[in-house]
Amino acid sequence: MQTIGICRFSYPGDGGFQVEHATLQERLDYLYAPARMAERFATFETMTLPPLMAQSDDDFTLLIVIGESLPARYLDRLHAAVEHMPQAVIRAYPPAPHRKIMQEAINTVRRFDGDACLQFRMDDDDAVACSYIERLREAAQDVLPMAAKHRHIAIDFNQGFIARPSARGLDVAPTNTPYTTAALALMFQPDLPLSVMNFAHMKVGQKMPTVTFSGQDMLIRGHNDYNDSRQKPGIKAPRLTPLDASGKAHFKATYAIDTDAVAAAFAALSSD
Repeated sequence: MQTIGICRFSYPGDGGFQVEHATLQERLDYLYAPARMAERFATFETMTLPPLMAQSDDDFTLLIVIGESLPARYLDRLHAAVEHMPQAVIRAYPPAPHRKIMQEAINTVRRFDGDACLQFRMDDDDAVACSYIERLREAAQDVLPMAAKHRHIAIDFNQGFIARPSARGLDVAPTNTPYTTAALALMFQPDLPLSVMNFAHMKVGQKMPTVTFSGQDMLIRGHNDYNDSRQKPGIKAPRLTPLDASGKAHFKATYAIDTDAVAAAFAALSSD
């Protein structure tokens, strides 16, 4: 079953943001601000990419969607970050309706080969366990008999951590909230041209059958000052605590994330 993960890397789309901007230029100025981009690369390079590069099943596509307006220095760094990741595909688009562009982007890499397609989404500070693709395919086989009866099915791995990176490393809190990106995948019937981005992740249970798997850490949801969902007033911050030595070892074994590398990357931001 073809498996596609999609990551919007500061794509300036129309929609897809909970906090809007009055003009396109305001959105570009916000997205491409040097401090924001430096932090985006720090999380992407030290948290998102390491477990994807260490997947036990490496047969998947990571589709990275950017804006055609992404400045050259950031585009060069992005290409360098995924240079040794054959699964990575970068697609650039002009500003346009968000869901339309994401669906178009996914369908440029989708095979439409007669098999169901698995799709998951992640932000550039999220992560999945190194066993995620393997476990997702196993789960998909388990629910395959349902696929003939439903256009799409959600496969939800809900256990993991919320993590905030800093020069200290990672402060974390366990989470098992259902339908959390990045370990939520949708399985689409073979000829259905929709994408995982056509659905609000917290509402998939209202749109399709869902199967939730717990008991194994599968996801990390990044927490930082630039999270779109945390820009509005009244959002309650989770209670995070620093990883101890055992926690650091668990993150390394489960997610291939080196917390010392995270700390170094964010310490470098503080010294710039």
